[in-house]
Amino acid sequence: MAKASGNRLRIIGGQWRSRMLPFPDVEGLRPTTDRVRETVFNWLQPYLPGARVLDVFAGSGALGFEALSREAEQVTFFEKHPTAAKQLQDNAKTLQANNARIQQGDALSLLAMETAPFHIIFLDPPFKKDLLPNCIELIEQHSLTQTGSWVYIESEQELTQLAIPHHWRLHREKKAGQVKLRLFEVMDR
Repeated sequence: MAKASGNRLRIIGGQWRSRMLPFPDVEGLRPTTDRVRETVFNWLQPYLPGARVLDVFAGSGALGFEALSREAEQVTFFEKHPTAAKQLQDNAKTLQANNARIQQGDALSLLAMETAPFHIIFLDPPFKKDLLPNCIELIEQHSLTQTGSWVYIESEQELTQLAIPHHWRLHREKKAGQVKLRLFEVMDR
């Protein structure tokens, strides 16, 4: 059950730098921290302008709105919880982000319906739900990446074994608190 709250996230760079956006009190929703986002977006900055981005477990929208703020051409947000999806819509409207596409529903079902590749995919699922293997499989089955695409995976540190496709090359990896960050570059198959 979502509750009204004073939760806010701060966009850390780009055209909306320092803008504060509300997000609902939804169980399991944990926005990527400023420190982690700064690291991730330093890694991705050269690839963001003009990029088509997918934020698979959007939650607060921290990753997707940060990408839009930094000149991504379009961001698709997947969010299961109706209250969080509604807040994403409201935040996109507040920012006049006409290039934000919010889809409310189960991430795995929505992934299975996508047909075009993305330049950047964010995978930051709820921890300890074992969602990453199915996400990666669907991304591969539906060819949602291409040579030169980037896949960012944020997971709990305890998740040490993950079947990564052979043509995804680990580009960067870091630990921050209880979180493991990994950025993969998609190479030729």
